[in-house]
Amino acid sequence: MLDVVAGIVWRDGRYLAVERPEGRRQAGFWEFPGGKVEPGESVEAALVREFEEELGIRPTEFSFWREKIYEYTDLTVRLFFFHIRGFEGDIQPLEGQRMTWVVPGKHGDIPFLPADLEIVELLKTEHRDSL
Repeated sequence: MLDVVAGIVWRDGRYLAVERPEGRRQAGFWEFPGGKVEPGESVEAALVREFEEELGIRPTEFSFWREKIYEYTDLTVRLFFFHIRGFEGDIQPLEGQRMTWVVPGKHGDIPFLPADLEIVELLKTEHRDSL
């Protein structure tokens, strides 16, 4: 099982989605930014490290939201989702990925990774309930 962190970055009521770049597993699908947890690393430390490496920002206000296990045909991942409401730095696509800000419930035809589809739906409900 592969442990992965994913951050839901919020700005002005929208969350950040990134496209997996060419050359990566499942390139062309969109996801919440993050990545693998290294051996011996806490999920919180992995979240901060991955965001520094991938987007050039350092999360400063974040909270664990939920854990999800998803089985692909050749790989099982355990995802740790965090809400990120504050960070230092300016978001930059350091890995050449495309990025977009999504209004919950209005992701249109953005093809999210299968492991993230349930989360996209939950964000729609949570956003509506928080209004």
